[in-house]
Order: sequence, then C-alpha cells, then structure tokens
Amino acid sequence: MPTILEQYIANHAGSAERYRDAVGIFPGGVTHDNRYAEPFPLYITHGQGPRKWDVDGNEYIDYVSGHGALLLGHSHPAIAEAVTEQILRGTHLGACTDEELRWARAIMTLMPAVERIRFHSSGTEATLMAMRLARAFTGRNKVIKLQDHFHGWHDYAMAGSDRPAPGIPAESWSSMVIVPSGNLDAVQQAMERDSDIAAIILEPTGAHYGQLPFDAPQYLTGLRQLCDQHGVVLIFDEVVTGFRASPGGAQVRYGVTPDLTTMAKIVAGALPGGAVGGKADIVDMIAQRGDPEWDNTERVYHPGTFNGNPLSAVAGATCLELIASEPLNERADAMAARLKAGLNEMFTRMEVGGHAYGIASMIHFTLADGDFDHEFGPEVDRQIKSAAATPAVTGIKRGLQNHGIDIMGRDAFLVSATHSEADIDATLGAFAATLADARDEGLV
Repeated sequence: MPTILEQYIANHAGSAERYRDAVGIFPGGVTHDNRYAEPFPLYITHGQGPRKWDVDGNEYIDYVSGHGALLLGHSHPAIAEAVTEQILRGTHLGACTDEELRWARAIMTLMPAVERIRFHSSGTEATLMAMRLARAFTGRNKVIKLQDHFHGWHDYAMAGSDRPAPGIPAESWSSMVIVPSGNLDAVQQAMERDSDIAAIILEPTGAHYGQLPFDAPQYLTGLRQLCDQHGVVLIFDEVVTGFRASPGGAQVRYGVTPDLTTMAKIVAGALPGGAVGGKADIVDMIAQRGDPEWDNTERVYHPGTFNGNPLSAVAGATCLELIASEPLNERADAMAARLKAGLNEMFTRMEVGGHAYGIASMIHFTLADGDFDHEFGPEVDRQIKSAAATPAVTGIKRGLQNHGIDIMGRDAFLVSATHSEADIDATLGAFAATLADARDEGLV
C-alpha cells in the first residue's frame, strides 16, 4: 500500500511537471508563500461553487476559498456577470466612477462604523495606511501590535511576527510596541508608560483569524475602553474576518466599534482590492482642503494606480449587496458548525488527540487536546503552535488532498455559502480516511 506521500506524487504528475518549470521562473517556484509545498504544490485550473479541479483532473472540495476571499464560492454567476459587463465598459478609466460610489455604499451599509473610506489594492496596503493615518491624526509615533497577529508583509507589520524578517532595518521596528495577544494588562501598561502611542492594531478574533484565539468579547471591550482613556486609535484588521465573522465583520458580531477598519478579500468580491474605513476625522487626514499649507505639507498623501478600479468595485459591490440581502453568512456558518461538530466527534471516535474550533465560517483544527473555543492564553497558544510543527500535520494536509479536500494552510477550513451538507459529510469521510492513513504510517 503506498504511503501518503507516494500517493500524492502518483495523483499529481501534471502539477509536478509544472513545478519543475516554475522553480526556474519564480523564487521557490511559487508566487505566494502559502502555496509552497513539498515536494510540489497543486496547480488548479478552474473552480465552481465549493469545488475546484487540478491539471490532472482531480476534483476537490475547496476550503482554501481564495485565501478567505470566496464567501460566495468560486465563479458566482452574479459576480462573473458584473465583471464581464464591466470589462466591456472599461477596466481602468483613470477617473472617478459610479462603481466606486456603489462599492463604498455597500460597505457602509454593512459596517456602520465606516464614516469615510479609501480604497487600496491589497490588505497589506490597507494596514500600512491605517497605521499612517493614526500617526498623522494623533501626532504620535508608536503603534502597539499583538504578538503573532498578521497584518501583511510591510516592514511595520512584520514586527512581532513568528517569521524571520531579513531585509527589514531594525530601525523600522523602533516605533512598534509588541505585547502578548489577549493580555489587557500588557496593553494598559504599554499605554501608561508611553505617551507616544498612536494606535493599536489587531485581528479581532485572535492571531491568524483565530488560530490562536482569545476571549474576544471581553478583550475587545477592554481595548475600546483603554483606547478611549488614552486617546489611542483602535484599528481592527478585518481583512479575513470582514463580512465573514458576520455580515458586518467581527466588530458587528461583538458590538465593539473600532476607529479604523482594514479590509480586503471578501470586500472586493475575491478580486484584488483593499480598503481603510472608519471615523471621518481620521480618514479625512487624506483629504485636500484647498489650503496650500495643509494640502502640500500636512495631509496624508495617497496615490495608487488601481485604487477603486472598476472591476474590483463591481465585484465587491455585487458581493456585499448579496451578503446584505441574502442569508449567505448563515448558510456558511451552519455548514461550518456541522463540520466542526463532525471533526470533534471523529477525533473522539478514532481516539486521536485533537480538536476543531473556531467561529462563524472559520474553522481550525489542531492535534493538541483542549476546547479552544473556550480556553485561551499563552499555554493554549504554545500547545497549538507546538502541535502545528509536526510531520503529522503535513501528512494530514497531503492526505486530505489525496482524498479530494484542499484546506487553507495546514489547519483551516474556510467554509463558503455554497458548501452543502453533502459536501461537509464527504469532507468528514475524507478526514476519517486521512486519519486512518496517518495512523497506518505512525504519524498519529
């Protein structure tokens, strides 16, 4: 009987062939770090609804979901039609358009905290601008960042990361203050000892969209109070959680209003695009006033060739209008709950140490024991990190692909509104088969 790795190689000859070409073209053979895989990554040709297909004709139930962007699944007909029509009208008109107005209004309908908005081309750009706006607005220089929280790959965002950061001057991080995730006392102490804190930025469901969770309602409420007390700008990075944690994001789900919100992925209907929205007086730091002194020396400068481009605008507006008018989040959340319950039942039945946890349509699993929907703190984070750095997790990822399931990273299921009960049940069957394969190889 072939091993998991041997079966993976046998199933994906076309992907292996393409990867041999890619390593001479792209660094590491890939165009996104998360797509790197040994011995080679999959090459996908097309997707429809909750499914996609690779160059070898293998079919997958997809939980990568466009790195979280596809709440509506692949190739949603309304988005495909809107983008096709816009292509015929123009892909880049080099001017203001009705489409950007429609897109902004769709966001504001779902996120009441957004009084003003500015479009970008990615989530990384959005978090960079949010930090800059906070610094300009407050006249302060430092930003608090939570350990392990992800805000893109610009220099400031890499501070406090669990990844190495060659090429970034140490001076870039002198204005970043790193505190433990989920620890309100640490935030309070940082604000009390340093009057130069402009903002705090965080993922509002915990690091890596909840892979390392915290007690969100209590923690976020406490942050809001501390920021109000110290005049600090509260920035929610909702690049993943926006319009997924709820139609209005984590901020609406938990009833905590940030000063600024960064968005990407779902906000652009799974096309390239990002945004910063929030309090008018902060975002208006970008606005021209007709005062030469302000316009030329004090306002925050913001160009960007593809800001609010018409294709992303119509895709985003169409997506968000559907989210506002149909129970899409409820469908995705219900399927995610079915998946989470099934995974936990399976870990118990197969006597494999592990746990599935998460909120809304974002489900993680770990080979650590615990109830991580209700257990938080440094020890929990340590257990989850330790369990993730094992050959067993890599084997399960490959094994799931052998059985027709593709997950985000090595531990996440990002469920869409197009996943059905039959898809979830097939996924659970594939997970059981994968655990059995892993057990046969002594991985679990």
